[in-house]
Amino acid sequence: MSATPMRLGLFLQGAGHHVAGWRHPEAESGGENLPLIQRIAATAEAGKFDLLFLADGLTTGADAHPSTVARFEPLSLLSALAMSTKRIGLAATASTTYGEPFHTARVFASLDHISGGRAAWNAVTTSYARSAANFTRGEHPSHDERYAIAEEYLEVVRGLWDSFADDAFLKDKASGTYVRPDAIHTLNHEGRYFSVKGPLNVSRPPQGHPVVIQAGSSAPGQRLAARSADMVFTAQQTLEEGTAFTQGLKRQVREAGRNPDHLLVLPGVCPVIGGTEAEARALYAELQGGIDPAAAIRLLSDRLGHDISGYDLDGALPDLPASDQIQSRAKLLTDLARKQKLTLRELYYLVAGARGHRIVWGTPEQIADALEEWFRAGAADGFNIMPPFFPTQFERFVEDVLPILRRRGLFRSDYEGRTLRENLGLPRPENRFFAKQAA
Repeated sequence: MSATPMRLGLFLQGAGHHVAGWRHPEAESGGENLPLIQRIAATAEAGKFDLLFLADGLTTGADAHPSTVARFEPLSLLSALAMSTKRIGLAATASTTYGEPFHTARVFASLDHISGGRAAWNAVTTSYARSAANFTRGEHPSHDERYAIAEEYLEVVRGLWDSFADDAFLKDKASGTYVRPDAIHTLNHEGRYFSVKGPLNVSRPPQGHPVVIQAGSSAPGQRLAARSADMVFTAQQTLEEGTAFTQGLKRQVREAGRNPDHLLVLPGVCPVIGGTEAEARALYAELQGGIDPAAAIRLLSDRLGHDISGYDLDGALPDLPASDQIQSRAKLLTDLARKQKLTLRELYYLVAGARGHRIVWGTPEQIADALEEWFRAGAADGFNIMPPFFPTQFERFVEDVLPILRRRGLFRSDYEGRTLRENLGLPRPENRFFAKQAA
């Protein structure tokens, strides 16, 4: 086993990650199909995945991705999955722009208790301006202001998680003392964006703080992650880009006074697996053949932050003004189109496969080779696995790819601990208000 094993997350989307994956004869689908989701979670846990991740969005419509047009609220779903799993981490997205720190702190602390220390929060700023229409907020904040809000939001949430000392609850029947008054901290936060008195009405989480994930790869997103995150989800297409991103981010972590080993970088990977390379290529071609061009154009427009439907699809990607909504993904796709000289049609077919994430196809051995190359080169600490459809493509990954990674000493055979932090090799944060008391 490698001194630091490869970390693996499952990015679960009920209809699969490929926009046409749900159409495959083997696919089962549905963001609200609880029995299917429970089976997938059980498969991931049997494979010893570090965590299961649920993305979220705050708008929908008939033109949404099949996996996102209707889906369970993620914290409710993860609470249900906590009852049917024992060791796998449970991660969900919650917005720092359309939410309140007290509520977010409370639900993730509760999930951490319910699951026995397996909760993780993917803190996102919500890119899309259309979300504002559902929250009585007026205008959507600018990109940089969203990250300023997120910075304060994270600070408040962490302060609330430290409301109680770990040994605050005596429950001493003889003395009649249930909780020590000197073991409760009232936050009294007054900031630019939030006013939160506290304390939180949930005791300190088993992990101290649930694992914090950040998914923004823009400059403000990287700065926030370097200071605050335990894990980063990202999208990189080439080994060179992945290495530069990961090493650059780790450098920022070091400059922020943190141990760079305590920020894990997991790029998304969509593996298309076949018994032979030809079979895998044929499967990918079959999936691509099921794409509705109009849906693919909408998806690419969404990722670029601009409507491209009026442009020549067999021409090059035009020069588009920078989007204030989704900066890092728009830059990744623009750079990819320029580098590979892709037409808009070629680009939208590529994006339909995994929304800008890396797609690898081949035999289980070839998939393992692709992951090992990035891991050993330091381009990733692990990967967020994004199957094109469920459940069979994911089952093939667990049954056929994981044994190869284990034989190469790259992935665990069993969980190392009980909590997500223990399994990820991350320290339990000390309580900022009661650290001296604990010592």
